[in-house]
Amino acid sequence: MEEKKIKEVVKARYAQIAKQDQQNCCPSCACGASPLSQAQAIGYLREDLEHIPEEAVIGLGCGNPTAIADLKPGEVVLDLGSGAGVDVFLAANRVGSTGRVIGVDMTEEMGDKAKGIARSYGYHNVEFRLAEIEKLPIEDESVDVVISNCVINLSPDKSKAFREAYRALKPGGRLIVSDIVSQRELPDEIKNDLDAWTGCIAGALEQQEYLGEVKKAGFEDVMVVSSREFYIESKGNGAIEKLLNITVKAYK
Repeated sequence: MEEKKIKEVVKARYAQIAKQDQQNCCPSCACGASPLSQAQAIGYLREDLEHIPEEAVIGLGCGNPTAIADLKPGEVVLDLGSGAGVDVFLAANRVGSTGRVIGVDMTEEMGDKAKGIARSYGYHNVEFRLAEIEKLPIEDESVDVVISNCVINLSPDKSKAFREAYRALKPGGRLIVSDIVSQRELPDEIKNDLDAWTGCIAGALEQQEYLGEVKKAGFEDVMVVSSREFYIESKGNGAIEKLLNITVKAYK
């Protein structure tokens, strides 16, 4: 499927979510539950969520990368695919007033929503930039930590996304990514399904291929720090496919 078409459909879907304030549902969390309950189902702690704006919690994501990032006061954090800002605000609370968190998202409506939340709640250590994660508006070796939550999955060019993350990190910096991967190559009826692309399914690489892309970008000490399996049914033939929510940590 053409990269341009995939990006157009993904952007339109997430623009709709942002504009309508509608509840979304990741394929592996508690569909039908409140956004707060969904967030807890994929690993967020209630006490952390209670200290960020409720409007930023919209049921997206498949993990909690900030919980594993070991963020420290004064660090600069980059969030790839920041959406309404849930991970940005969580990270901002951890790096404090001497730190900074930059969210990058390709959907203007999501960026506007996140900026509005930041203004309303007086966050001065965050900023949101409109861009694709394959072309980051970030200086070389300028951030301490890169996080991402179920977004690199949506990229048709994951190799480039990981290379850009590597470029942006300072030497010794760390990458923490929560994402969805498969245990075998997905059938064509899923890979060519645009709804499955926007649902973070069609873009899933096999786990070893995914980890290989991280390593090819230059990262070292690549490790899976959490893994949880779930199942989906193919629209075409009703076959059951096993997928994994994983969180990966690596270093530059």
